[in-house]
Amino acid sequence: MVVTGSVTTLSGKWANRIESVGNGGENKRFTHPFFQTCCLFFGELCCLFTFKLLYRFYNYKSKGSEDVRELTRGNRNFNPLYLLVPALCDIMGSSLMYIGLNITYATIVPRLRAAVIIFVCLFSICFLKTFPNSRELCGILLIASGLTLGGLPDFLSRETSRDGQSRNIITGYVLVLGAQIMTSIHMVYEEKFVTRQDLPSLQAVGWEGLFGFSSMVLLLLPFYFIRAGPPVTQRPGDRLEDTIEALKQIGNSWKLMLTIFGSTVAVAFFNFAGISLTKELSATARMVVDSMRSIIVWIGSVVFFEQKFHWLQPVAFVLIIVGMCLYNGIATALVRKRLGCGGASEEILEVRRRSGSLHQT
Repeated sequence: MVVTGSVTTLSGKWANRIESVGNGGENKRFTHPFFQTCCLFFGELCCLFTFKLLYRFYNYKSKGSEDVRELTRGNRNFNPLYLLVPALCDIMGSSLMYIGLNITYATIVPRLRAAVIIFVCLFSICFLKTFPNSRELCGILLIASGLTLGGLPDFLSRETSRDGQSRNIITGYVLVLGAQIMTSIHMVYEEKFVTRQDLPSLQAVGWEGLFGFSSMVLLLLPFYFIRAGPPVTQRPGDRLEDTIEALKQIGNSWKLMLTIFGSTVAVAFFNFAGISLTKELSATARMVVDSMRSIIVWIGSVVFFEQKFHWLQPVAFVLIIVGMCLYNGIATALVRKRLGCGGASEEILEVRRRSGSLHQT
């Protein structure tokens, strides 16, 4: 999950930096956020095909074995429309993320992803009527401190101010932050309606991919005729999404083709691993594991994307990770378990209960 999540973020940023021949024989950067989102949903859609093939194979090999196999067991008789709302949240979140990646650093994606906890807390209070305790509030404070500290080097850099890029960086932060808000809505919705149904992970990811891919294909048609400007497009008056040019650029660059293919495959494994982790452990454990990729993305951005190193950034990552562990109860549960306190198991059960990972029996 950490590896595929890092590949998804870094490959998206790499694709935005690759120049390829497009319409009119002009060599330009690959700036097609909505087309990239469509490709991600196609990767998720492939999970549904994989699930159907595995189900038929297990059923053919030994009738009834599909009910005990890890990849196909679970509640397969559910209303797929339950997954339409998460798919729509994914569409908006992924599109905002790719637009933000066009104009800012790749490291802000995993760093601002920690903000999901803050928004989940707010939405849970509003819609689920659950309130954070003092430990969770301390975790949120650490996360907010890490987010602020990690963003300071981007705004205070002399090079950024001299080149007039601070406005783009602020816009990128706002867009990626908007993507995390959509992710938060996604998670709160799943906690209330989806996670307790014990859905097969491959099937759930596949249905979200089907809804997302179908919606994006329908949206790409009108987007071709809508004119827009930066930051969505490179120049004022360009098409909101020129799918024809995107396909031309991919066909004219093997690097671009490799990048799009890699991100499409990686996002399928990433979402499958994420849902599987939520089912087997908890949604909070999934968020903690996902936060680990921030280190890989940061190193990759410094090495490959010429992002300037600043000592505040690793400090910010440590604060965010510690804050997430504190909020999720992981740190206190492990300490109490090592000290032999009997309340450790209850702490862990409480963490899982709040994440919606315990199924009703």
